[in-house]
Amino acid sequence: MATPTAVNDQITDSVTQANVKVLGDSPAMSLSHIYQTMAQSTGLSFQNAAAAQQQMNMSSQAATVQGVNLLYTLDTAEDSVATSKVNMSDLPTALASMLTVTKPPSF
Repeated sequence: MATPTAVNDQITDSVTQANVKVLGDSPAMSLSHIYQTMAQSTGLSFQNAAAAQQQMNMSSQAATVQGVNLLYTLDTAEDSVATSKVNMSDLPTALASMLTVTKPPSF
């Protein structure tokens, strides 16, 4: 036991017990702060991921709308005329004749 002092022994014992309690609780408190920080960081990362998905969805919808607008602005009459011109040309026949002319003779 410690040397007797002018302070009451009950007071010194209660202060000592309070200090021991603080020291005993500090690991649990520090871990709880770490867990709260990790939970906050994880929550923020999930929020960032959801925001990025929303932005990507909006960009995809805008690209789809632009593509559909482009398809609707094409003139179908011009397309059919160009297709019929290609079909009526003698391009396939010309390509076949060029292939037979440039084919090396077989021995």
